[in-house]
Amino acid sequence: MSALLVQACRNGLAYRLGQTRSIHVSTVLEKKTAGKYKTSVKKDRPLTYEMSQKPHHIAVRKGYNSLNTSNLLDGLRSSETAVEDMFIRKFMVGTWHGLVLSEVIIKRQFNHIRIAAMIRQGITAQKMYFLIGYTEEMLARWLHCPVTLELETTPDKKDIVFKYI
Repeated sequence: MSALLVQACRNGLAYRLGQTRSIHVSTVLEKKTAGKYKTSVKKDRPLTYEMSQKPHHIAVRKGYNSLNTSNLLDGLRSSETAVEDMFIRKFMVGTWHGLVLSEVIIKRQFNHIRIAAMIRQGITAQKMYFLIGYTEEMLARWLHCPVTLELETTPDKKDIVFKYI
């Protein structure tokens, strides 16, 4: 009698703690969705050339968005470089509000940082030159190295569209 009572208590305690044995069946989700864009219903989502490339084509048909050697084996400052790259991208998008049309490409060579992007011609030339100087000077002071902007302007956002999905 006591063995049955002990077994019943164990089963009851296991049930209350959620330790019951049961089989769970669900579908296997091996679908890779990172870096891929969903098609819209009307097929009107614009993609640039770089956005239209699949993730497995990086370094084959598409370049890296950040070119540096700190991610190599025994590279120095890899975490600081990643944080700085994120800061540079956010600063560029915030300073050039509504004007950045493509991804911001960051190229590091020795102690020099070159930043490339496509910019819409939505402001006057004087404001453009001011923003270029302001961005270069502020980033150079914060990052303690020379910074150069390599901007390409286009009159309309539709000029950089590669295809619609």
